[in-house]
Amino acid sequence: MKKNIYLYLFIFAALIGLYLAVSGSKMADANIKRIQSLETKVENLKDTLQQAELRILEMQYFSLENNDDALAYYEHLDLDNPTRYISDKLLETNEAKGDNPLVPYEGMQNDFKINKIKVLNHKWILADFSDGKYWGELLIRYELKDDLGADFTLMDHLLYTRSN
Repeated sequence: MKKNIYLYLFIFAALIGLYLAVSGSKMADANIKRIQSLETKVENLKDTLQQAELRILEMQYFSLENNDDALAYYEHLDLDNPTRYISDKLLETNEAKGDNPLVPYEGMQNDFKINKIKVLNHKWILADFSDGKYWGELLIRYELKDDLGADFTLMDHLLYTRSN
């Protein structure tokens, strides 16, 4: 009788061991597949991140911040951030009553005001303007003087038309 109990215990323990070995093997295979899937996702994300970084570098190509030759024009002025200073000076033109004086159009819904500004280098600015419904873009030449005053001259402009 004792012999049969040991035999049954041995068979039961062997079955438990076999179950654990098989389930552990399946779990290891599933984990390996999951790891491989995650590694593939990480590689895809690295590629996407690299493409985004290249796009950002390309977009920053025409900007004062990344143009050392253009920044050299402002070394003597003691400005921490010339782009911000120039943008602020241009936005001050919005404070005039009515349309912005640099916008050569009369606002149809409201007054035309400059919204977005891209300082390209030490001479040129791209700006977006809108009255809330209609919008356009400006190419502006500017000069930053030694007394930190700024002169803005409109070089070209366009107004988008709605096709409704």
